[in-house]
Amino acid sequence: MEINKNKVITQDETNEPAPIDQVEDRVEAEMKVIEGKAKEQVAHGLQDEELEREAQQLKQEGERNLKAAQKAEDKK
Repeated sequence: MEINKNKVITQDETNEPAPIDQVEDRVEAEMKVIEGKAKEQVAHGLQDEELEREAQQLKQEGERNLKAAQKAEDKK
């Protein structure tokens, strides 16, 4: 069986992101959530309200990014 090179469409031609790029966004979002949770626990231990707020914001940003990555993945 031969592949007709004239009928092959590449990801670049369709502007489709590579699977590795899709995973990278999701991993970064998950890491933000994990980092936020860790900072939040440290803030509780230190009783540092400012650090706790930063941790919650980081965690929420990661969760938003994760939802956006999942929506983009589901869309395809």
